[in-house]
Amino acid sequence: MSDDDDMPDAGPQAGPDMALARLILALRSQGVTEAPVLNAIETTPREIFTPDLFKDRAFEDSALPIACGQTISQPFIVGLMTQALQLEPRSRVLEIGTGSGYQTTILSKLARLVYTVERYRTLLREAEARFKTLGLTNVVTKFGDGGQGWPEQAPFDRIMVTAAAPGEPKALLSQLKPNGILVAPIGRGPVQSLRRYIGDGEGGFVAEALTDVRFVPLLDGVAKEL
Repeated sequence: MSDDDDMPDAGPQAGPDMALARLILALRSQGVTEAPVLNAIETTPREIFTPDLFKDRAFEDSALPIACGQTISQPFIVGLMTQALQLEPRSRVLEIGTGSGYQTTILSKLARLVYTVERYRTLLREAEARFKTLGLTNVVTKFGDGGQGWPEQAPFDRIMVTAAAPGEPKALLSQLKPNGILVAPIGRGPVQSLRRYIGDGEGGFVAEALTDVRFVPLLDGVAKEL
């Protein structure tokens, strides 16, 4: 990280404040520069979304495993996708893939309402408990097939997809307002293209590739859990 020289050596006994400061510097150096986004990340306790086995790595800029074979995304990717959404205080956001609830929580600090859909009931229950602990009142959850979106609550100002769609997510784009923005990883392989779709106001979209990413695939239906 190019900013390492600006920080004292944290050493093996570095506390969470120093680790968090290093993380924010790392995000800034990689292009996550919008103050509201950085503040949302800085004030969201990532450790409560992280399994006990990995809590000592909560402030690393890396993806970490969670239940059901899923992951909590790398903070850089969380910051990049959040920044790409160009959120406004009155935005109604649809999130596909609640996961641990970490990304949801950050969105909730920047938007008016967040509707989030998760196909794993276990993950959704755990995330809902975290939202309650954090006192979030602007998050609405749903157990369901994320690929189908949430038609009953459409249209949305913004949509974020946290699993890789095999191709253009037409069902989700149809639930976006004419001038809305959708951000999603697109592709079938182990490496996908993170793309942003911006509505042109007339029913069409302009797509742009942001960077290469690695996400779990967006699967149809809901998961059957034992």
